[in-house]
Amino acid sequence: MKPIAVHPSPVPPELGQVLDLAGYDWVAVASPDDLEHRAPPEGWAGAIIQADGDAETAWAIGEALRNADPEVRPIVVLVSGRQLDDLAGRDPLYDDFCLTPFHPRELERRLTHALWREGLADEPSELVVYEDLVLNVDTYQAAIAGEPLELTYMEYELLRFLASNPGRVFTREVLLSQVWGYDYFGGARTVDVHIRRLRSKLGEGHAGMIQTVRSVGYSLGTSNWRA
Repeated sequence: MKPIAVHPSPVPPELGQVLDLAGYDWVAVASPDDLEHRAPPEGWAGAIIQADGDAETAWAIGEALRNADPEVRPIVVLVSGRQLDDLAGRDPLYDDFCLTPFHPRELERRLTHALWREGLADEPSELVVYEDLVLNVDTYQAAIAGEPLELTYMEYELLRFLASNPGRVFTREVLLSQVWGYDYFGGARTVDVHIRRLRSKLGEGHAGMIQTVRSVGYSLGTSNWRA
């Protein structure tokens, strides 16, 4: 497998440990110039960019990866809770994000899913279906009205949970507990960010499937939601 580009350099010990234990080949890069200098002949398999330190350099590396020929993906960025609002304007520069301090299990699962998504999938077996939405439980594939959805691991898990319980309203805290499965460092705001990205990926015609119940939380229902 091709190596993964990892920023910053030196790589924080907890991040390096996750990558080593998962068996990934990775190379630390300090800057866009360093990224170009260290690029392997076969190219990068993807990248992990920790942006909660020198954010300017981190996002510059993201731009360099996206502008590479061929474009490098997937890119997973690590950000702090206070940077969540900054993600909206940078959606094209990353494929998934994880909040710091990260849980090692979540980061490994996010990266594994992001890399797996670039390969071929098996035929579906168990499906979750709601209106035009189809989710493949075994392969993590998703489609809306026959069009594939490019979802991150947690976006998929959140959408699957909602689609498995149509019409029920869940608070942000319940969604964190049921979908993330542990006390999440980022708190309820991370649910809002994932909902925003899901609606964007569902498209204008289907974004209303995920409804906001004012002062309560979210539910998946018919496509009549209004902001």
